[in-house]
Amino acid sequence: MADLRFTNFSFFLVLFASLLVAASCRGHSRNALFIFGGSWNDVGNNNYMETAIKANFLPYGETFFKNATGRASNGRLVPDFIAGFAKLPLIPPYLSPDNNEFTNGLNYASAGAGALTETNVGMTIGLKTQLSFFKFTKKHLDVKLGEAKTKTLLSRALYMFSIGSSDYITFATHKKTELPSYAREEYVKMVIGNLTDAIQVINMSW
Repeated sequence: MADLRFTNFSFFLVLFASLLVAASCRGHSRNALFIFGGSWNDVGNNNYMETAIKANFLPYGETFFKNATGRASNGRLVPDFIAGFAKLPLIPPYLSPDNNEFTNGLNYASAGAGALTETNVGMTIGLKTQLSFFKFTKKHLDVKLGEAKTKTLLSRALYMFSIGSSDYITFATHKKTELPSYAREEYVKMVIGNLTDAIQVINMSW
């Protein structure tokens, strides 16, 4: 049985981070928003994947969008509200074939994704792959805008991460024989370490 203190602590960390980002951009215009994470942030990337982890059917989306968009919600997600606070349009999923405008930012999040590559492998876009998509975006912007303007855009952009719950759920619910033997504290350090590395990659992009 999952340790409720462990689960609640991870929930608090993700919720606190989301609220902190939202508060930091309220009332301030940002030129771009780049979003990483799992189901709390996925606005439809999994729609374009061969995976059972999807939210492309009703009642998802019925309150606000009137149809299922791939968001695991009946309306908007936190990134949608943050985009509004930052005076940006809704940020599209990276994998959408209609996506050809990168200057407002992109959403790389994928429901079920973890900070660890092993979490739901083959069924979702893990954090490492999301970062590779971001690097491709930077290269695209370098060509479109030039390196100097891209550096300015990325340095002024807002970055949102909400990931880790799927890692912890996997740890808490899988049989010990299905995972290497990790102590809980060691496993948490691995998750936080991967997230820290990802943030450092973003910081080095400009």
